[in-house]
Amino acid sequence: MMKLAKLLPAAAWLQGYSKIDLQQDIISSLVFTVMVIPQSLAYAMLAGLPAVTGLYASILPSILYSLFGTSRTLAVGPVALTSLMTASVVAPFAVSGTEQYAAIAMLLALLSGGCLLILSILKLGFLTNLLSHPVISGFISASALLVILGQLKHLLGIQAQGDTLIPIVMSLFAHLSDTHYPTLWLSLCSLALLLLMRRYFATFLQRIGCAKTTVLLLGKSGAVFVVILMTLVVWLGSLDKTGVHIIGYIPTSIPTIPTEMISFELILGLLPGAFLISIIGFVGSMSVAQSFAAKRRQDIDPNQELIGLGLANIGSALSGAFPVTGGFSRSVLNADCGAKTPMVGIVTSVFILLILLFLTPLFFYLPNVLLASIISISMAKLISVEDFLSLWRYSKKEAFLLAITFVTVLVEGMQAGLIVGVVLSLLFFLWHTSHPHIAVVGRLSGTENFRNVDRYEVETHPSILTVRIDENLFFANARSLEERLQTLVSQNPKIDHLVLMCSAINMIDASALQSLEKIADRLENADIKLHLSEVKGPVIDRLQGSDLIENLSGQIFMTQHQAIEALKD
Repeated sequence: MMKLAKLLPAAAWLQGYSKIDLQQDIISSLVFTVMVIPQSLAYAMLAGLPAVTGLYASILPSILYSLFGTSRTLAVGPVALTSLMTASVVAPFAVSGTEQYAAIAMLLALLSGGCLLILSILKLGFLTNLLSHPVISGFISASALLVILGQLKHLLGIQAQGDTLIPIVMSLFAHLSDTHYPTLWLSLCSLALLLLMRRYFATFLQRIGCAKTTVLLLGKSGAVFVVILMTLVVWLGSLDKTGVHIIGYIPTSIPTIPTEMISFELILGLLPGAFLISIIGFVGSMSVAQSFAAKRRQDIDPNQELIGLGLANIGSALSGAFPVTGGFSRSVLNADCGAKTPMVGIVTSVFILLILLFLTPLFFYLPNVLLASIISISMAKLISVEDFLSLWRYSKKEAFLLAITFVTVLVEGMQAGLIVGVVLSLLFFLWHTSHPHIAVVGRLSGTENFRNVDRYEVETHPSILTVRIDENLFFANARSLEERLQTLVSQNPKIDHLVLMCSAINMIDASALQSLEKIADRLENADIKLHLSEVKGPVIDRLQGSDLIENLSGQIFMTQHQAIEALKD
């Protein structure tokens, strides 16, 4: 059974699944389905695809993740960031709204799923660690701002082009005089109603005497009522005849990828975008899954998550949709609806399939401007000024990294911004590790503890210089170590002993070992003995047999206190 649960995580929670659990999950799924449909339609439009594609992306991917994923709360489907990245990646290869564009988006989902599965096979999930918090924060904030700017053309009812800040703004200004006023008024009403529902709908339900359970289930479903109302307004007022854009006819057949359009050049062109979508999606999905797992004391297997999300994306491609991942807002809705097991994802998929088969005519008069309003409000929550300010107070270097990523995404696009952010993160890391913190330490009076002489009043001995190295030693900081120790020795001409306190060193590579051997030779020529203290077991094991240990002029001490006691006499 354990082997089956490892291959198919659903076996673990299905083992004790009961009729009562199913009844609760059906109720939760029904409410979740109603609330998630407007979001799915909106994110499909954000990806540059027909709105119905969002429903395609919410069926098979959700089923596959529920069976192969390890989170019991994570809801997989269309999310804002991957939808926006999809539009950014596919736009250079096809015109939005065409069959070719939809086919390339499907191929992108297939490649994204393949990338995730390969990462799982090679156990390369650690690559997501290259995305530091400042990079992710700057990337998400800038992407959200671009989304909002991109939705203005729908909110104003005008034609505008561009994928980055300057082209979008210039195009909006050029067509501002073409504003379609019925669309504008519908936009203002939609935004106002969505905001009011978000803020006051739960309170309203409480005041009219609804049960607490009903408030918890329906409190966040205000957008559904706005969708119904705006659709009725457009239908009854025949606003589509005045120029208000609507979803219109929704095809029931699922598109496929024309094999004749697939080429090596196309795959090669899509791969970088597919990889970035995979990494970003996985990072976001893991953060959401782990936060819910911590609350419920459940385990998350990152490698199995790669498999679950990979299969979900392949399922999305086979469904005629675009890349998907685990979304924060979808998962919060899932949890609020009372989801206890991944069965909610499976049942929700069945409900969406039934809606797709039998109720799509009800979406005919749904105005595009309402979906743009839903997208804009969702994206506004992702722009975090406070994140930058808190980073500025804590670490100006990391705040600078966030700002550079933010500006690059706005000016050059998402892929360029993400690449620049990752490269800068690595450069900052290399700079930090190539300048290790090296402190002269002394003993706190009456104790066996040693602290930095610049921070504490400590005891030192004129003939002994104790230096603590607070970093692993490798090629990037070996030269810096040599220079720092040379400076300290020249500043302390009366010393007879130099003790390297190695309590913070977990690794010494060949380049650093060579530097230490040079340091030992120079000290010996200056009649100064080199000693080591508090060397960790794995480090001393690696050093055994090296010239440093065999020719060491001093001793290796278990503790710094022992070193001082032995050398001060």
